[in-house]
Amino acid sequence: MAEQRRASLPDDPTFGEVLRAADVVARDLPATPLQSHPLLDSAVGAEVLVKHEHVLPTGSFKVRGGVHLAATLSAAEQEHGLVTCSTGNHAQSVAYGARLAGVRATIVMPSSAPAVKRDAVAALGAEVLVRGDTLGESAAAARELAAASGASFICPTDRRIVLGHATAYLELFRQAAVLPGGLAAVYVPIGSGTGAAGACLVRDALAPGTRVIGVQSEAAPAGWRSWRSGTIETAPATTRASGLATTTGYPLPQRVLRGRLDDFVLVADDEIDHAARLLATRAHTLAEGAGAAALAGLLAPRSPDRSGRPGPVAVMCTGANASADEIARLGAVSTAA
Repeated sequence: MAEQRRASLPDDPTFGEVLRAADVVARDLPATPLQSHPLLDSAVGAEVLVKHEHVLPTGSFKVRGGVHLAATLSAAEQEHGLVTCSTGNHAQSVAYGARLAGVRATIVMPSSAPAVKRDAVAALGAEVLVRGDTLGESAAAARELAAASGASFICPTDRRIVLGHATAYLELFRQAAVLPGGLAAVYVPIGSGTGAAGACLVRDALAPGTRVIGVQSEAAPAGWRSWRSGTIETAPATTRASGLATTTGYPLPQRVLRGRLDDFVLVADDEIDHAARLLATRAHTLAEGAGAAALAGLLAPRSPDRSGRPGPVAVMCTGANASADEIARLGAVSTAA
């Protein structure tokens, strides 16, 4: 628990930069709804507001990063093109941004990335290369390709990407400002940690009394381990939730999260599937695993909000790019507590 949040460091992204990014993003993307669902409240036993980021183009909040990136490319990036690595949603966001900017993009994806996400990237006009079985292996291949071709490697945690992602939380906290007492907490899924970093930056400026809770799959705990230890750590990623399947902590998000993130909950993949079923049946929402993880964190027995803390809680539904396997599991009998 971050009882006393640390001050910003000189190299941290700033709230002023988030405000400027929001002006850029708003030119191309609409605001997304923050919606209550009475059936979901009943199932959870608390007042829950869902931030429906999955309704954006590409089906994920990550397109915000791609749009901001497109508007801030250097001359060299525009001339030589972009290379990045991703299991899917960041890939689509960079492909979307590259198409906006009219530049070439090559996306290196692991073999574990769902076919529907690979196809979506190609449909946006980017070249897709499948290299390695994990995101870590794909990242190494992408860096080698960028070095050999002269293209610019776009890290999934590029500062411009983080600022774009933070605009989701600027919207959220502005929408929640009308609530009496504001939000008690916001639950945010963590893969690379860019969204949670953005949430902390905006929360500190607009709603310091709201807690930000990170949620990650226990089958891909690199971010959680890095946050706990204070150093960048790696871990195997065997989660079924492709959007959470990172194998390392990332320096920029971890630096922002350290001393700012109030808690960090690990959940089982079965708990994520259970949360996805609740979103589908109680909130009319199709969520991929990463998109359901925030709700899974709220529902987890170890959640800090299972003890009946007062006030509404927001969960970020970050993506709807569910694979065929994820959709099939919606009809299975839940084994989660």
